[in-house]
Amino acid sequence: MVTAGPRATDTRPATPDTARHIGPSRLRDRLDKARRAPARGGATLRSFHMNLLEPIVAFQSDLKTIRRDLHAHPELCYEEHRTSDTIARLLEDWGIPVVRGLGGTGLVGVLEGADRNGPAIGLRADMDALPLQELNTFEHASVHPGKMHACGHDGHCAMLLGAARHLAAHRDFPGTVYLIFQPAEEGGGGGKAMVDDGLFTRFPMEAVFGMHNWPGIPVGSFAVTPGPMMASSNDFRIVVKGKGTHAALPHLGIDPVMIAVQLAQSLQTILTRNKKPIDTAVLSITQIHAGTTTNIVPDEAEMVGTVRTFTIDVLDLIEQRMREIAQGMELAHGARIEVDFQRKYPPLINHPDETRFVADVLRSLVGPDQVDAATEPTMGAEDFAFMLQEKPGCYVFIGNGDGAHRESGHGLGPCTLHNGSYDFNDDLLPLGASFWVKLVSDWFARPRSV
Repeated sequence: MVTAGPRATDTRPATPDTARHIGPSRLRDRLDKARRAPARGGATLRSFHMNLLEPIVAFQSDLKTIRRDLHAHPELCYEEHRTSDTIARLLEDWGIPVVRGLGGTGLVGVLEGADRNGPAIGLRADMDALPLQELNTFEHASVHPGKMHACGHDGHCAMLLGAARHLAAHRDFPGTVYLIFQPAEEGGGGGKAMVDDGLFTRFPMEAVFGMHNWPGIPVGSFAVTPGPMMASSNDFRIVVKGKGTHAALPHLGIDPVMIAVQLAQSLQTILTRNKKPIDTAVLSITQIHAGTTTNIVPDEAEMVGTVRTFTIDVLDLIEQRMREIAQGMELAHGARIEVDFQRKYPPLINHPDETRFVADVLRSLVGPDQVDAATEPTMGAEDFAFMLQEKPGCYVFIGNGDGAHRESGHGLGPCTLHNGSYDFNDDLLPLGASFWVKLVSDWFARPRSV
């Protein structure tokens, strides 16, 4: 999940990695210990009378161990080497061949069912962490200062791994499931990198599906909607170049600060006077920089911000009008204005047929009262959008609750995404894995034209 924010700096002494690093053999030891321990968890979900798969519930403790190991060892975009190694090793242990190197550190598990020549679908999870200092101090907190799984990608990987383990032991589906573990969602465009590396040409599939945990949605509930689910993400930088002078003699210069102020106000008229009122968009100026002292009119002023839209047409309009208004300001004031507009992620658009299918799967899993099939879209962004530009598919939110699940030692902040006090809810592991498995089962059970 992409939001803008400064890179965090460490304020605590580093914990020696050797003190809490879990290597391959130690991870296996922990998994063995987890299997011998009494089964825990699932009670919260069972209270909703969900159709969880019992084999997955039985190895929930294994998934919890894997998830917490990933949480303790976060890696930033395109640096997910340990994470990728861990996932690949687990898949191979379960008899699933792995293809590595897509989008750098990305990988694809090739899970063949009863008919390897049958249709195929893709299930995607993201792997990377955020450049954020973790405020939690519980046992599985990050061992890497300034790096944290604050968006739940550790949980996304664990849920997909849970589905992979179950499907590998129950290959009665007539086709192939591609398990897509993607790097660099947090601003790195890893989804596009995998597509550019031939994801859909090397692994032909009918559709692709993704899932993200969502704090604030109750545990046991899901949310999805057809059409726009998340916004495009775009950054801009505008530099106003005037002519510096003494502040007591402003008539001898061209004041970039006043021009920037007028420009900032004028840009908002794009949303109120150029865009249709029923179209949704955000244009936020988040930084303005100019000057060094009180008695000098500077040479330059800089503005930085973001634009979010649900359609490319509205995005095109906003970028065009930003450039036109800047050109008009140049003529009006005799300044030079440079506009750098960077399109990062496109809007995430769920395909209608696949969204209806997913909603039906969810209702059969948790009941209709726990499924919001017309949820309000969010202005956050997600690079799964690149995959949905290439293939039909759907992206769904799984509720992460209100933070009450967090263990002693959690930070004092809210359990929200991109927050140093966040932690993924391990109660979701069997639910998310069961959803993936049921999606696979129902997809291949659909009638197909000959």
